[in-house]
Amino acid sequence: MPIINRIADFHADMTEWRRDLHAHPELALQETRTSQVVQDKLRSFGVDEVVTGLATTGVVGVIRGRGPGGAIGLRADMDALPLQEETGLAYASQNAGKMHACGHDGHTTMLLGAARYLAETRNFDGTVYVIFQPAEENLGGGEIMVKDGLFDRFPMEKVFGMHNWPSVPAGTFYWRDGPTMAAVANIEITVTGKGAHGAYPERGIDPIVVASHIVTALQTIVSRNLNGMEAGVVTIGHIGGGFIYNIIPETVHMKGTGRWFSPKVGDMLENGVRRIAKGIAESFGAKAEVKFERAYPPTVNDADAMALARRAAEAVAGGARVEHLERPSMGGEDFAFMLEKKQGAYIMLGAGRTNDDPQLHNPHYDFNDEILPLGASYWATLAEQLLPRKS
Repeated sequence: MPIINRIADFHADMTEWRRDLHAHPELALQETRTSQVVQDKLRSFGVDEVVTGLATTGVVGVIRGRGPGGAIGLRADMDALPLQEETGLAYASQNAGKMHACGHDGHTTMLLGAARYLAETRNFDGTVYVIFQPAEENLGGGEIMVKDGLFDRFPMEKVFGMHNWPSVPAGTFYWRDGPTMAAVANIEITVTGKGAHGAYPERGIDPIVVASHIVTALQTIVSRNLNGMEAGVVTIGHIGGGFIYNIIPETVHMKGTGRWFSPKVGDMLENGVRRIAKGIAESFGAKAEVKFERAYPPTVNDADAMALARRAAEAVAGGARVEHLERPSMGGEDFAFMLEKKQGAYIMLGAGRTNDDPQLHNPHYDFNDEILPLGASYWATLAEQLLPRKS
């Protein structure tokens, strides 16, 4: 069974929806326009209920089949990144400093396409909940939705997620049992020294020099403390301090991320960041304040649920285009919070970019609209296979 014909018929519509969302990106928990677009489309499709308010801007559409039966959830994320777009596209971001650089515009569109088809055909028994989640990037909207009663108000038996993967062939699905995405920590380090004139550094304690030593030394946590058979990452992604050429500032602020799968590795990374930052700062006569906030747990797929996801992917793409993911990704996903509470699985869909093309979180990245009907067909097929008609 290839792409569903009815979904292929409105491929152009989905492309239009996706590009509209791309042109109007909104950051985590600020997705008011995006949420309204989703609500309006779900109502126009004739879904049975449109429920709002979970995690502020979250939306859940309720689609009931032709008869009684079980219930599943299908989840897409809606938020954009704090990034200035540099694609030059006709539908590039109209919101300065905000960009859909991770494909959440495509994820939302694919689930909308599936919702339109499922509401039209109702070729299943039971209930499909289409979950449009805010704040996947850094603020844990998945956890907020769970705490707001997602699974109490919408009693689904299983929940499924999907992410585009630009660096692999378009239309190829990738699956993995067990850990698939890493646990995530947000790291903040504030180095406080002593400000001075840049011409007289001996009169101060330069926090920029201290921060430079800390960044370099943090690289040894993984390279010299972690067993080579295990996985861990420490990255500093932001350094800010100082105002002008000839002033040594009082403070420097750093932000970064930690990634791991094993809890003991997470503990080792945290201890290492604290020890190195504080120790180096003290050796220079400065001080370091360290925050190591454990944001997301690992994303762990249930093997039985993944088998169901694979079956749907094979029905749409063919067995040769459903491949096993040999190694888990060091990327993080707050869908992990949903998988902690419900049986489910998270699958990847190739978007057909080469390694030389812009990848996720790049200011030149754009979602591949050619895979929209494939992703929507996967969602629809998954619903029809898991909630088959009984008569």
